[in-house]
Amino acid sequence: LAGRSNLAGVQHVLLVLSGKGGVGKSTISTQLALALRHSGRKVGILDVDLCGPSIPRMFRVQDSDVHQCDSGWVPVFVDQDKSISLMSIGFLLEKPDDAVVWRGPKKNALIQQFVADVAWGDLDFLIVDTPPGTSDEHLSTVEALRPYKPLGAILVTTPQ
Repeated sequence: LAGRSNLAGVQHVLLVLSGKGGVGKSTISTQLALALRHSGRKVGILDVDLCGPSIPRMFRVQDSDVHQCDSGWVPVFVDQDKSISLMSIGFLLEKPDDAVVWRGPKKNALIQQFVADVAWGDLDFLIVDTPPGTSDEHLSTVEALRPYKPLGAILVTTPQ
């Protein structure tokens, strides 16, 4: 399986979730990745928020392109030493602000493809930034990642 080999070098998978939008999931994912890199870890962020992909903008790499290699898509690297890599639908849109209006099956297929076809290489952590709520995308993501035994989830909430 291509998916098995592409995630074989990933030590830990962490999901970042919330029950609603606008609580800071992408900010937490970004800050966590930067903190882990600062402690010498190699980190990837998989942005599965297909309708509001903000990870490329958080790292100011929204104009980057995704390339193909023999084992799938090459993630976008944030820095010279390739210690943070990103994959997001934001890199695949013609214009970064284009709206994505897809039904469940197409979204689920892209999530499956992101899990199976991104050539992450060796990572200490893969952080999965999810969309708001408890939608189909969450079920697809957890289902696709189940064989890789995610370490856990960070639930982002607000005080109200």
